[in-house]
Amino acid sequence: MTAADSGRIRDELREIRRAFHRYPEPAWCEFVTTARVVDSVERIGVDEVRYGPDVTDPDSRLSVPAEERLDEWFRRAEDHGVRADVLERMRGGHTGAVAVLERGDGPVVALRVDVDALSVTESDDPSHRPAAEGFRSTNDGVMHACGHDGHATIGLGVLEAVAESDFAGTFKVLFQPAEEVAGGAKALAAGGQVDDVDHLLAVHLGLDRPTGTVVAGVVKPLAIRRFVATFSGTPAHAAKNPEAGDNAIQAAVSAASDLYAVPRHGDGATRVNVGHVDGGAPAHTNVVADRAAFEAEVRGEDTDLMEYMFEECATVIRTAAERHGCDVDIAVTGEAPRADSDAATAEHVERAARAHPGVTTTIPSADFGASEDATFLMRRVNENGGNAAYAVVGTDHPGGHHTPTFDVDERSLELAVDVLADAVLRLGESR
Repeated sequence: MTAADSGRIRDELREIRRAFHRYPEPAWCEFVTTARVVDSVERIGVDEVRYGPDVTDPDSRLSVPAEERLDEWFRRAEDHGVRADVLERMRGGHTGAVAVLERGDGPVVALRVDVDALSVTESDDPSHRPAAEGFRSTNDGVMHACGHDGHATIGLGVLEAVAESDFAGTFKVLFQPAEEVAGGAKALAAGGQVDDVDHLLAVHLGLDRPTGTVVAGVVKPLAIRRFVATFSGTPAHAAKNPEAGDNAIQAAVSAASDLYAVPRHGDGATRVNVGHVDGGAPAHTNVVADRAAFEAEVRGEDTDLMEYMFEECATVIRTAAERHGCDVDIAVTGEAPRADSDAATAEHVERAARAHPGVTTTIPSADFGASEDATFLMRRVNENGGNAAYAVVGTDHPGGHHTPTFDVDERSLELAVDVLADAVLRLGESR
């Protein structure tokens, strides 16, 4: 490849990434994003592109927004000029896409990238590059604050590189919706998208690794479960007859506080956190509230430890509700099991990274320390006899992940495409 070719590819990847960044969409509302992926995939030329209900199992989706919110983002996509035939198949939040290349006899290799954004308002400070250079989010309150715009770009770049190579076998790119709510990969796995996969790669930019660093395979991701506890009580006048009421706020606050007293486990690390509390409708001090809710999550060093924390927390919540005369409903809104990178699969990424002149540091394996729902796909591949690895491609980011000033070093896009495309070719040659 000449320097001119490299510069052209770098510019193309940057423009693709900035287009995604300019129009971020939240989980299950990625209508414009998915349509842009479909258009790009068709331009590249593939044997099949799946989208709409063909991609995910509808009953396995978690944290699907209310119908009114889905309709709002659907209308925005219509106004944005999305192709009607593509958009109609996504009605109801059936977002995400799978691109398939058939290149003769050989293994089935897949790459998973995520495409959703976060409910974060992007900085408009002139020192923030997207604001300064005109690609700041155009959707107020929504932002690509975790690099998924880069991930979608990398997925398209690797697809094009493999399409132009002498790869033998089948290559899939999974453009997954709803990662930020831990609600998309489970549905993608249940939809059968990786049932025939021999080797699966997943990728994330950044994660506090600088540009030029590649972690070939992360291990020890924390299993996670997110849930909402909704308390129902009995309203009453807070002064005239408070004894007639069953205070849902009191039950919720008591339960939320008591969750932090759940005993930790000797078998490994566990976590619990209440992230949002909502209650009292109508919001009057003279009304004993008959409704309250909170959103929380539990994590564990392995799936069993996460399950332990969830069951203990559920007991605490139900006990608090009963103590205050309330009913409670606990609804799971997102989850992911633990799944570690396979060392042999990660080795292919490591070799590709070591062969790339732009990679300054190659790390064979590192603890993840957080959670990722790609583990559902990894486990599904493992259960069917295949192998999987989750790689991290470093990128300098001026703000931390999930903050208003997050951005990526766009040089990392070309590096990621080169390393992952090389790893795919190496996996295609393995038997």
